[in-house]
Amino acid sequence: MPRTPTGRRATAATGLIATAALLAGCSGAGVFTDGGSSAVTVAMVSNSQMTDAVGLAPEFERANPGVKLKFITLSENEARAKITASVSTGGGEFDVVMISNYETRMWAQNGWLTNLSAKMDRDPSYEPGDFIPTLREALSYQGNMYSVPFYGESSFLMYNKQMFAAAGITLPPEPTWPEVAAAARALHSKNVAGICLRGKPGWGEVLAPLNTVINAFGGRWFDEQWNPQFDSPEVREAVKFYVDTVRNYGEAGAASTGFQECGNLLAQGQAAMWYDSTAAVSSLESPDTSKIAGNVGYLPAPKMAKSGNGWLYTWSLGIPASSKRADDAWKFVSWMTSKQYIAGVADKLGPSRVPPGSRLSTYELPAYKELSATFAKQTLDSMLAADQSRPTVKPVPYTGIQFLAIPEFQDLGTRVSQQISAAIAGQISVDDALTQAQKYAEVVGKSYRTGDGR
Repeated sequence: MPRTPTGRRATAATGLIATAALLAGCSGAGVFTDGGSSAVTVAMVSNSQMTDAVGLAPEFERANPGVKLKFITLSENEARAKITASVSTGGGEFDVVMISNYETRMWAQNGWLTNLSAKMDRDPSYEPGDFIPTLREALSYQGNMYSVPFYGESSFLMYNKQMFAAAGITLPPEPTWPEVAAAARALHSKNVAGICLRGKPGWGEVLAPLNTVINAFGGRWFDEQWNPQFDSPEVREAVKFYVDTVRNYGEAGAASTGFQECGNLLAQGQAAMWYDSTAAVSSLESPDTSKIAGNVGYLPAPKMAKSGNGWLYTWSLGIPASSKRADDAWKFVSWMTSKQYIAGVADKLGPSRVPPGSRLSTYELPAYKELSATFAKQTLDSMLAADQSRPTVKPVPYTGIQFLAIPEFQDLGTRVSQQISAAIAGQISVDDALTQAQKYAEVVGKSYRTGDGR
């Protein structure tokens, strides 16, 4: 965790609470299911794998008589706002919350989450040792897990094997970014983007891939004394490389392109490469959604001064310290994140619906092993190499790979991302974008250096 004075943590947390409460007030109500006021209330993000869990929940209720569930499903931004507002203020509205490795350690440190390791110890069938080790570490504070992974991901390079073969182009098993850019240049045409890279503003959009590029080039956001580093040669080289590559060889309208748009372009044969989340394989390898299913190649996140640059992210389940139904909540959490649940999804819904990247045993299930033959090794290798406690070449006072695990990052990252996106759009220069980013970061860095609020 960042070396932050206790008072400073409290001040930052207060700001985060206020922001989240404001956002929550503007959010929709979500989707409620059965359960009533005495039910275990579960707040989660409304993506397909979570929707599957809601659909299978009656099985849990039949196996646990007397435990009723109520689901609140929300879009990602709404979920973050409402969950943060409730948990940080001890509101007690939710008994189970879907969070990530961005929140877990900070919230555990603030005393907002229940220690789940003690509950795991009483359930020998749960097997927490089966979790992918880097995720287990990322969701732990002082040796105990405070949330458990539902699914996880890293990042890698995906490419159209047929396009590469037709052009006679190959990449080495561990490519560098200049080698990737050279391939993108050779494959770029009026109808095909040489590579797709996110350019949409947002700390979870353009900064997700870009931060791994900055890490690869030897850059960092802050030095050990919390001095911003956006004016360093390493960061400038990395950002200029990213912006130039996507502007010259990337997709049209890159400044408004995110995960979904890039995935569609690669799947429809309109892009030769894409660097992004390992979770993309579910759509790329499905004939229902992809014209290149079965013809996708996978390579690790490109290297430079640093290798092993894939990011690390997980949607996980935690129990707020304010929950009055913690024991029943754990029954549900342990069910939804168990080996048995994953195997059940594979049997009932099919292997393509399995939540990936949480447990090592998932990749040994016969049906999923067959489905994931082309990408399982790269996915696991990327996740196992991702170390959010050592994200950069030089020492840093923060943790996190594609994000900084500090409360201020949601606002700081969004502001910086807007500058980068503007540079991708050609509205400002990279130098101007980094100059403004340096100013934004200086405000945050100064507060950590001076220990304001101590």
